Amino acid sequence: MFDNLNEIVKALPRFHNELLELNEILLANLIMIGEIPAPTFEEEHRIDFLKNRFTESGLLSTSSDETGNALGVLYGEKGERNIIVVAHADTVFPATADHTLSIQMDRVTGPAVGDNSLGCAVLATLPKILDVLNIPIYSNIIFMGSSRSLGRGNLEGLRFFLSNFKDPIVAGLCIEGVELGRLSYTSLGMLRGEITCRMPESYDWTRFGAVGAIVILNEVINKILEIPLPRRPRTTVVLGSIHGGASFNTIATSASLRFEVRSEAEGMVKNIALEIEDIVATVASNTGAEIKLERIAERRPGGIPFNHFLARAARSILNGLNIKPRISPSTSELSAFIDRKIPALTVGITNGEHLNEPNETIKIEPISIGITQLLGLLLVIDRGLYIEHQ
Repeated sequence: MFDNLNEIVKALPRFHNELLELNEILLANLIMIGEIPAPTFEEEHRIDFLKNRFTESGLLSTSSDETGNALGVLYGEKGERNIIVVAHADTVFPATADHTLSIQMDRVTGPAVGDNSLGCAVLATLPKILDVLNIPIYSNIIFMGSSRSLGRGNLEGLRFFLSNFKDPIVAGLCIEGVELGRLSYTSLGMLRGEITCRMPESYDWTRFGAVGAIVILNEVINKILEIPLPRRPRTTVVLGSIHGGASFNTIATSASLRFEVRSEAEGMVKNIALEIEDIVATVASNTGAEIKLERIAERRPGGIPFNHFLARAARSILNGLNIKPRISPSTSELSAFIDRKIPALTVGITNGEHLNEPNETIKIEPISIGITQLLGLLLVIDRGLYIEHQ
């Protein structure tokens, strides 16, 4: 049963029809998970919820590890392989934000509903789905709600688990709430950093050109924008956020910039990082301000090739569901698998908008299709089909 890719693709419509009956369970999990605040390093209440759901679903070895990951294992009929299915539990919203979710006929709205409350809800519901659909599983599936993934977390939860799990892991599936059709099997090289500018207490405000931290930081930004970026390998610098100052009529004494350098080539990321370090040092010297660059997270490029059977199977499954694959590299949990040379994919479950805004919204109808693709991919890995074609 499901011994080749064609059989799996042919079964997808049946999976989809049966999944429609489980919508209420999935949405109930989504609302309960989504209304639990889970900023990075403070995910423990959401982790506890996931562990409880794992236990109720009959998973064994339900536990947390030293970094606070939620773990549960579905032991397969053969148990010869280990697969990780992971969704990051943390969000970008502080615990003080109103986490109330609003559910309507066709959508759900609220902070972090798509990134990544829906991913966690699918993770919590997946053992029940496998049971109701009566899909035989041969491999051991490790369900993980990973902690400390975003921002300064730097994938700490998943990295810790992969470094300490003693048995071989054949593949990983990373669940993101949005976008449906998203397909990532490579990672970009990346440097995530923060530049802070502070005016020292001894700063001479009478010196020529004394303008405060915001204007000085703006000088840093202008010089970063002057860095020549190659078209090949594809490279970009994303200026993510800037904060500073306190009032209309007070010169700012501090300001900060968060940025990310991304490139297909690891060497290019290092070169641009060195240029930014030189810019920071030069502007600090010229202005007398205290300017520091902190490296928060880094990724190495890599992944499986376009013609790898797992990547080809993923494209076939999406096409079989009439979903156009949106192939793009990732800097999320996928990077941790790549660092350990474990084949892995990142997929999205539904469509959404206003990502990482308080009115973040996801569509309900496509969710069952998104879970169907996840089941198809899980079967490809479980049956070892991609191993046979390597």
